[in-house]
Amino acid sequence: MNIQPIYILASIFFGVAFVLAIADFLLTSNEQQVININDEEYIPAGDGTLLEVLGENGIFIPAGCGGKASCGQCKVTVKEGGGDILPTEEPFLDEEEREEGVRLACQVKVNEDMKLELDESLLDIEEYTARVAEVRSVTPTVKHVRLEMIEPTDIEFEAGQYAQIMIPGFEEYRAYSIASPPSMAREENALQFTIKLVPGGLCTSWVHFAMEEGDIVKFTGPFGHFYLDEESDREIILIGGGAGMAPMRGILERLDELGMPRPTRYYFGARNSDELYYGDRFAELEEKYDNFEYIPALSDPTPEDKKNWDGPTGFVTDVLDEREGSLENAESYLCGPPPMLDAAERILVDHGMPEEKVMFDKF
Repeated sequence: MNIQPIYILASIFFGVAFVLAIADFLLTSNEQQVININDEEYIPAGDGTLLEVLGENGIFIPAGCGGKASCGQCKVTVKEGGGDILPTEEPFLDEEEREEGVRLACQVKVNEDMKLELDESLLDIEEYTARVAEVRSVTPTVKHVRLEMIEPTDIEFEAGQYAQIMIPGFEEYRAYSIASPPSMAREENALQFTIKLVPGGLCTSWVHFAMEEGDIVKFTGPFGHFYLDEESDREIILIGGGAGMAPMRGILERLDELGMPRPTRYYFGARNSDELYYGDRFAELEEKYDNFEYIPALSDPTPEDKKNWDGPTGFVTDVLDEREGSLENAESYLCGPPPMLDAAERILVDHGMPEEKVMFDKF
């Protein structure tokens, strides 16, 4: 049997395979896909979504839902590349944003060179490592968490902003408002959060059932354009519900540091008295300042509440509507469930507050 042709064919086959491998390597090396940011910085494109690729390169985009296209926070302006807008993005983009190339970073697949336009403030966002110094229940469904910074030890933020905490073992982030004033970060290298249990929620389940003092966690931040305007001289209306307490507490602590310079009223909505927390602190502020008032309202009081509660009942937005007069010289900070905030915004505007003075943080 003559096997020489077999060796010849095998040699040809391996030779061609080798040449193709070399060509593929050269093409890949010479055509490395890149992302151009603000015509200044270039980063390797990598694989995955734009949100993931940016994060891998130390550029952290807000994404409170962890990249599930349910919060609409991870908006970036794509000048080149990125493909067509996906159906999952459409509910979060208005016509003007679509024309400008705004996209959800969590939905854009990186498979070509891209050119982005990012807010410069996002380029200053850092990743932090911290230690859980305290975790305790303040209601049956809300945990108070104190994190002490390890690296870096300094963080600058405004009262009302939020951070994104990484869930250990999942490499996913969830957004939580900072419930402490900036001074605590400067003086104690610490931040506080109030985190409400969401049934089935990945991060909230970890916080409520697994987090322990001494645990090491990572977070990014600060994020958000929702924060106290310290230059304003308008009256302040704060409205919160549920876990919407967090940024309001941070804002109130900052106002306390400033000496409560403006008349301030804080409306907080809860179903029953078991869901009220930090009340003692707000009572201290009421005692300290004549121009501060805390107004909690119960929408579904328990039988025990009906015997003992002497505060307002019903939806907190109805209480707001009944108590307030003209608000043309006031501004408002809102945080809570979207239906509550939609109703509050409508009522505030009806009472004369300029729309641009209604600032909110929906979750």
